[in-house]
This record gives sequence, C-alpha cells and structure tokens, in this order.
Amino acid sequence: MFEATRIQEILESALPECTAVVVDDRNDGEHFSAEVVSAGALGDLMKAEIHALALRTFTPNQWAARSQ
Repeated sequence: MFEATRIQEILESALPECTAVVVDDRNDGEHFSAEVVSAGALGDLMKAEIHALALRTFTPNQWAARSQ
C-alpha cells in the first residue's frame, strides 16, 4: 500500500519551491488526489491570463496506449 505522504515528499522534492497536499481518496493506498502549489513554468500567467488549470497526467506508456 502506497502512502499519500510519500507522494507529497516526491512531488515536493521534484518540483522547485513546491508545496503539495496529497489525499488518499479511497483510503486504499491506490487512488490519490493532489493539490500542488508552485510558481512553475506558467509563472505570472497564473496571476491574470489563466485563472485555473486542470491537469490529467500520464506515464509515457499510458499515453501511447491511449492514442492507439
């Protein structure tokens, strides 16, 4: 079983100046949601031009299987 705190640690160490809140949505160690706060690549665009951005993430294998 994977833990939300481990995902938080990974995100915060991989993304510069990031704060992450990760929740085990089903309390099963497999289904998680995360809120990530980071200046990131969009930087100042998030202040005015972009109000919100929803992300769906994939591994390269998942993406390849999806596009077939």
